[in-house]
Amino acid sequence: MDSKTVAFIGMLSALGIALSAISLNVAPILSTVGQGGAALDLSHIATFIAAIFGGPIVGAMVGLLGGLYSGSYFGFVYGQGLVALVGVPLGKAMTGLTAGILYKKLKIGNGSQHSYLAVPATLLSYIPESIYTVLYFLYIMTALIGPGMAALAPVVAAKAWVEITVMSILMGALAGNTGFREFVNRFLRTQKADKSTDN
Repeated sequence: MDSKTVAFIGMLSALGIALSAISLNVAPILSTVGQGGAALDLSHIATFIAAIFGGPIVGAMVGLLGGLYSGSYFGFVYGQGLVALVGVPLGKAMTGLTAGILYKKLKIGNGSQHSYLAVPATLLSYIPESIYTVLYFLYIMTALIGPGMAALAPVVAAKAWVEITVMSILMGALAGNTGFREFVNRFLRTQKADKSTDN
């Protein structure tokens, strides 16, 4: 992992934290202190960008680091404790990893001809985290905090799928945008350098 990739991870993790901080504080959906909560969280925008252009490991790392704010927010503002600080970022890392694998297999980010596949790939990449989140609320949070947490599972799952649907459309637009793609590739490495290493 070269210095540009590390810088890319740091930059997108910071973006994920910023998006999370803004969206969580502006758009709470359910905010019963001590009983957990659900809120709009747009940190996965950074996760998906990282996964498209950096691959599965970079996507997972940005998901993990970008999820630290939401983990601490749900842990200490909504009363879910340290378990949220660990559990929330792990779920986000799962999505980054899955998205990176799918984007790489489908060659999304390599050219505009594959950009239409970004929408279904983004939606599919959230399935593991969605299952994890439901189990997290039904079993882990219910056991540690109380039975009231189980009621949050459908609320959190529903709002997450709305977020991911919107983000999937955004990822389709970004993956197909030549200017954005060239900007990111120029930041990470030039396309000519990629071709020369492939030969």
